[in-house]
Amino acid sequence: MSFISVGFQTLLYKETLRFWKVATQTVAAPVLTAMLYLLIFGHVLEGRVEVHGTTYTAFLIPGLVMMSVLQNAFANSSSSLIQSKITGNLVFILLPPLSHWEIISAYVLASVVRGLAVGLGVFTVTVWAAHLSFEAPLWILVFALMGAAILGTMGVIAGIWAEKFDQLAAFQNFLIMPATFLSGVFYSIKSLPPFWQAISHFNPFFYMIDGFRYGFFGKSDVSPWMSLAIVSVFFVVLAGIAINLLKRGYKLRH
Repeated sequence: MSFISVGFQTLLYKETLRFWKVATQTVAAPVLTAMLYLLIFGHVLEGRVEVHGTTYTAFLIPGLVMMSVLQNAFANSSSSLIQSKITGNLVFILLPPLSHWEIISAYVLASVVRGLAVGLGVFTVTVWAAHLSFEAPLWILVFALMGAAILGTMGVIAGIWAEKFDQLAAFQNFLIMPATFLSGVFYSIKSLPPFWQAISHFNPFFYMIDGFRYGFFGKSDVSPWMSLAIVSVFFVVLAGIAINLLKRGYKLRH
């Protein structure tokens, strides 16, 4: 008997194929958006701001890559679940003999694949703009995977909670977007006043991006080990919430 069930493999394949079939919208469009951010912010601030001993454009690229990974990982699982709920085909996922862990894992892994695909695309089209070093490549991989998994799990929670697209949009616009933009994508939090630096340390997205950026420059606003610990705890908490909601059938069995 295979350790990985056929049902899990099928659901993972379905979720991966779902976004890949419309790659122009799900992969190419976010890559273009990130490139525009780089062209605008890099053009305006290059030569005026230096962070971690490097140029602003070089500092910005890892932030844009990670931002793209996070946002698209969330979009993948959340949009899939809400579409399944609205169209009524979610029953075909809940009825088969799939464990709650298998369902959650399939959605999250597909989100990781999409997030990394978009992140790699963003990196490919922006890396030409500045010289980047790779001081600790393992940290780059660890935080990219953890960040995508966390946002994929948040997408599952949002997809279960939301009953219509408006609610999902509110979740993304009032929680995911602000947390991402205020996490240090475009700046180092050390450039902020002390009060806002303290506030930023309560944002888990900050630790994902700061740890990811450490992999490129070997410098960060906080220790990468501290970032990894906080990010890991955050992931465990979110996974527990997602599993609990799925077990209860919250807003799913009606």
